[in-house]
Amino acid sequence: MRTTRLVLLSARLLDPGTGAFLPQTALAVSDDGRISALGDDREIRALAGPATTVVDLKGAVVTPGLVDGHVHPVTGAELTSGLDLSGCAGLDDVREALAREVRRLARGEWLFAWGLDPNVFGDRPVGIAPFDSVLDGVPAFLLLFDAHSALASRRALELAGVDGPRTFAQASAEVVCDADGRPTGLLQEDAACELVERVAPKPTREERRERLGAALRSMAAAGLTGGHVMDANGESLTLYGELDAAGELPLRLRVAPWCQPGTDADGVRALIEGQGTGGALWRVAGVKLFMDGTIDNGTAWLERPDHHGESTAAFWPDPAAYTEIIGELHRAGVATATHAIGDAAVRHVLDSVEKAQASAAVRVRHRVEHIETVPDDTLRRFAELGVVASMQPTHCCDFTRADHTDNWSRRLGEERASRAWRCRDLVDSGATVVLGSDWPIAPFPPLGVLAGARHRRPSRDLGQAPHGPEQALTAIEALRGMTTGPAYAAGEEHEAGRIALGHRADLAVFADSPVTTAATELPDLPVLLTVLEGRITHRAAGV
Repeated sequence: MRTTRLVLLSARLLDPGTGAFLPQTALAVSDDGRISALGDDREIRALAGPATTVVDLKGAVVTPGLVDGHVHPVTGAELTSGLDLSGCAGLDDVREALAREVRRLARGEWLFAWGLDPNVFGDRPVGIAPFDSVLDGVPAFLLLFDAHSALASRRALELAGVDGPRTFAQASAEVVCDADGRPTGLLQEDAACELVERVAPKPTREERRERLGAALRSMAAAGLTGGHVMDANGESLTLYGELDAAGELPLRLRVAPWCQPGTDADGVRALIEGQGTGGALWRVAGVKLFMDGTIDNGTAWLERPDHHGESTAAFWPDPAAYTEIIGELHRAGVATATHAIGDAAVRHVLDSVEKAQASAAVRVRHRVEHIETVPDDTLRRFAELGVVASMQPTHCCDFTRADHTDNWSRRLGEERASRAWRCRDLVDSGATVVLGSDWPIAPFPPLGVLAGARHRRPSRDLGQAPHGPEQALTAIEALRGMTTGPAYAAGEEHEAGRIALGHRADLAVFADSPVTTAATELPDLPVLLTVLEGRITHRAAGV
């Protein structure tokens, strides 16, 4: 006989499907972690037993738990342990921050930093030269905000033995060099960055687990109950397993391992065989691929070159090989999530999915991640093919400008910059839009993501003009992007994303409605309670 694990009373239960409150004011969760009853306070209170946790919410608003549709917990926990440069607006700011950090370092110690915005360079080329005097003799690795490129100091390049250009399997990877063949310090894409990363000191396994646990707890405190994890690098799966086994995993995680160029038949087979492995709160589900890099560093795949003559090549040296792998994964029933930022990349992914669907009548929900600029004729194809559009609106808010003077917009030119992050158009075309942060690329608090989808303004200065306000989502559409949308993308709409009998009791409780709270005030809306499978993972003081 089931017992009651949790009872929530005096609540306003918000249904993201309709945008309205349910008529009931209370719910009960059974010991299987599912919502077992909805009703008024009196009848639900009667279901509580001696071991039941009972919380009187005093009119607070309950929504389904928020799910980040694109997040990198292990990578983020590691990268964000260094110096945060995301608040630097110019080269002087960066130099001052680096100088302070250098003074703190012991002799020979590495300096790690993250969040560097290429806009700080203005019209100058992105390179390490502006920081040479500050980093003289210091091994330093400065990750740019997109995490697809980094700057290495002269000493770091020397320790890594990088003294000229290299050739990589990743077509867009590059050790950027000057006219004389000397490295400028700019490393494009993972393969190039790894040249330096592999000689840099690494955190211990225990440090990595502690950092990961702390990051996940912070996510739960922000109202997140789940995440679609877009990598399984290194020891990620082992770390998730250890936290899960110890009862310390506060989010439900759906993990998609990478499939990189050069993956052979055995590698694809291993990805297929690994599907469904996991634990109580995490599992491997899907495969992550890349079709291009980023616009800011000139490694996206565009139908026409950017204004620097760059972003002309796919991440896969042979895009047809990508298409074949998509077909193989589709026939095996494996969902794919492909990083595609440029218009040519997005089009190729959609073409590949269409070809895969024609080859086998298998129902698989494929996804495209990012979709930063696409022409009109691409929009309708998402709904037609059933491809989920996974987007990160805060990237538009914080890394571009309404007047198109930012690096992203200048590279693209007015025409393509004016079709930035077309969230509204994709929703209107019938596509399922999933929202996420791409943390550590942007902050993970989900209320900030929801707010950005609505106001499209820089989070550091909400007084600035919005970028593409016509692409803003309504409050309920944004909420669906982190509730019903992720549930649908995962094929779990029958048990997640709504407050309904039999659904998972993954819940978030707010001081007021995230739908009626003004977009500019939404990031500050108090998160009172976060619940995963009927167990409280965050509880604010006084609740």
